[in-house]
Amino acid sequence: MRDGVELATDVYRPLGHPSKLPAILIRTKYGKSPYRLPEPDNPVAMTFAAQGFAVVVQELRGLFDSGGHFALLEHDAKDGYDTLSWIASRPWSTGRVGTYGCSALGITQVLVAQLCHPAHRCAIVEGAGGSMSGDRHRLGDLRLCGLRLGGALELSMWVPHFHQSHGKDRSRPQPKTDEEYNRAFATLPVVDILKSIGAPPTDWEYWVSRDPGDPWFDRFGFLREDSTVDLPTLFVNSWYDVGAADALRTQRVFSARSASPASRDHQHIILSPSTHCGTATLKAPTVVGERELGDARLDCWQIYLDWYDCWLKDKTDRIEGMPRVQYYVMGRNEWRAASEWPPAGVEQKRWFLHSGGNANTCLGDGTLDVDPPTDDDTADTFVYDPGNPVPSLGADGGNAVGTTLGPRDYQKVELRQDVLCFTSELLEEGVEVTGFVKAVLFVSSSVPDTDFVARLLDVHPDGRAIDVVDGILRVRYREGFDRPLMMEPRQVYQIDIDLDATSNWFPPGHRIRLEISSSSFPRFDRNLNTGGNNWDETKWVVAHNTVYHSPEFPSCVLLPVAGK
Repeated sequence: MRDGVELATDVYRPLGHPSKLPAILIRTKYGKSPYRLPEPDNPVAMTFAAQGFAVVVQELRGLFDSGGHFALLEHDAKDGYDTLSWIASRPWSTGRVGTYGCSALGITQVLVAQLCHPAHRCAIVEGAGGSMSGDRHRLGDLRLCGLRLGGALELSMWVPHFHQSHGKDRSRPQPKTDEEYNRAFATLPVVDILKSIGAPPTDWEYWVSRDPGDPWFDRFGFLREDSTVDLPTLFVNSWYDVGAADALRTQRVFSARSASPASRDHQHIILSPSTHCGTATLKAPTVVGERELGDARLDCWQIYLDWYDCWLKDKTDRIEGMPRVQYYVMGRNEWRAASEWPPAGVEQKRWFLHSGGNANTCLGDGTLDVDPPTDDDTADTFVYDPGNPVPSLGADGGNAVGTTLGPRDYQKVELRQDVLCFTSELLEEGVEVTGFVKAVLFVSSSVPDTDFVARLLDVHPDGRAIDVVDGILRVRYREGFDRPLMMEPRQVYQIDIDLDATSNWFPPGHRIRLEISSSSFPRFDRNLNTGGNNWDETKWVVAHNTVYHSPEFPSCVLLPVAGK
């Protein structure tokens, strides 16, 4: 690297190849040893090398055998740039490099892309939710800097990550049991969670003890609306991963801020129904979590090889006809192609909340339809106790909902009094929801700050309530991450909660349901309702939270409904 630090790097090349090779770079914080396994245990390095590429696998600074000190994301962009220069200067290199990787390996690609290295010719970025910085003056519609959503800390995903992969002393602790992680999630203050499980020194305390709008996060080089890139990119993400909407927004920025026509016109995305980093390994029949989703298999490795052949070997015919957007419609269980997102023909429809004031539980009187509320509608109130939060299914044992376990049946959760349920009548005709989903709520609280969680579910004829998308907003950030504003007791506020993106067919005989609560634990940290920092507090206040739906306060969910 430019400062003299050496990073441990393996190079794979096809035996007997007589000429120079284009390269594919993979930078990882999980170690390079797994890439040495033969196929089928590790198809990545061997598959690409067998097709005439040099494959370069590198361990990030301060991890495993690499020199220097590890600081989460701090060196990733510059080290990536220096590695591209190193590859381009090798005698076996053509000077053309593509990059590849999922999750953290995708985020590193987004960071280095903004430095526009001339040897960096293309990328495949998978599962990289959180690589884009939120606009501090907008509502919480982005997974800000990878750690928070709507201002709330994504607890069950990041505690295990920091524990197992972010140690500054190069240790790699064994994963804790589900019971041990669940005890850790419940630890207060949040800033001491890693200490409670004997984790090595990490950056946890630095990351969680700052407001999401803190300029401190600027040092990491997250993608911004005014960034510049010059990199044809294939994005890959999933409806039950964290950040399908993040990937779509990143694709939009890459296209809008491209420095060349080739980059502008070649920002593509694949959106599958899998969980985290699972698109290439989907099987038939496709079962994700508790949903049966037909046969969603794609020949991803051929798609990836065609992509690299085009940009690294000048075989432009390999991607002729590749759509800008390929997405899977869950429920219909079919792949579709589009030139934009949302696809043409999608119209935002407002589905309004109604009740007689007893929408608590799925047995209450909450309804959901396209008719605006009337004076007969009555507001709904529930009690949020941080000592007894609403559980997020699939998040036990350190798995964020969607990253590993996929969708679940929320029927039992919906029997809680602190969960409001607004449910449509039986659908006579199916409804396809394809695009970004948003809940617009009018709320009040007895406390200065609280959270609101909204979840869209597909209710089956047998009563199963399967989650489709969800989102959260820490209400103090309702006017922007850099403008935390407390609530006045009983004052009504409008809040917008982004529920990510999806493509889901609600068939005839099903119902559409919107759940509202104030917690989803341990996926998100609990708002302790005090108006304090939250991360350094150990005591909480019970909140009485109200959702209004009337002609003056028409709470609704905005559904992107596709035409017939």
